Amino acid sequence: MRKFSETLSIKYIMTKKKHEQADAIENVEEVLSRSEQFIEDNQKIITAVIVIIIAVVGVYMGYKKYILEPKEGNAQSQMFVAAQYFERDSFNLALNGDVNYPGFLAIIDDYSGTKAANLAKYYAGISYLHLGSFQEAIDYLKDFKSDDKMLKPIATGAIGDAYMELGNTEEAAKYYKKAAETSKNEFTSPIFLMKAAQAFELLGNYKEALEIYKEIKKDYKTSAEGRVIDKYITRAENNIK
Repeated sequence: MRKFSETLSIKYIMTKKKHEQADAIENVEEVLSRSEQFIEDNQKIITAVIVIIIAVVGVYMGYKKYILEPKEGNAQSQMFVAAQYFERDSFNLALNGDVNYPGFLAIIDDYSGTKAANLAKYYAGISYLHLGSFQEAIDYLKDFKSDDKMLKPIATGAIGDAYMELGNTEEAAKYYKKAAETSKNEFTSPIFLMKAAQAFELLGNYKEALEIYKEIKKDYKTSAEGRVIDKYITRAENNIK
């Protein structure tokens, strides 16, 4: 009797599975049928969309190959002399160029959208910073985009320097902290943390300054800033008292 009952159970399960499989196949066929009907009903629209996508991709690839890439090469070659002036601290010539070669400002205007023009914004910002045109420095450096682990924090920190020169210590402190945290490393991070802490001291926020000094001691103790940090910690603690 038990064997008979078990046989019935097995047959029931197998029958149920067959029905479930049949229902699943039927559902799939129904979905496919609906999809085919949708495609048939909207064939013209679908074809038009595909053609538009292909055209857009083709235009972009053509623009990149025949316009953007040659433009990029020209921009880089044109910027070579301006970069040399920059290295020699001839910042006016770096910005404005000479009778034969353009400066960074012309590169930015004439080759917008290229990597060279973007880099020229960094050079222009730093040049203006050295020339004492601090708001112009901020404008160009904020417009500069980069994911480079060294260049990005340096540009951000330079914005802090410009704000400090303009007397906006609060904004300077914000950008110094941002520069330190943008790409944490042994070179730029302790430099900008130190600048941030000193800016906070000028603002009378000794507690925030002390926390940053302690961060330098903990995370960057082998840096130049870390080796002399104890006296700054003591000074901040005394100011809090």
